Amino acid sequence: MFDAQAWYEARALGLGQEFVRAFEAALQSACRHPSGFAQVEEGCRRVVLRRFPYSLYYRAAGDELLVTAVFHHRRPPSERLGRD
Repeated sequence: MFDAQAWYEARALGLGQEFVRAFEAALQSACRHPSGFAQVEEGCRRVVLRRFPYSLYYRAAGDELLVTAVFHHRRPPSERLGRD
């Protein structure tokens, strides 16, 4: 995630911070409604970030949320496998 933030910030001043805000909004949404997002595989769900071509992948267990990846939409899905 920090690489993406730095990349966006290098493109336009403040854009990296906007990326962080989009990530934080997605994370808060997942925390508020952990079962409210698309299940992409057994126990793993995905929240699409607003404005940026990234998704946040997570697993919910009780009152805990484990972020397994923040993944660019153009990367092959196979690269995300095994991160859980």
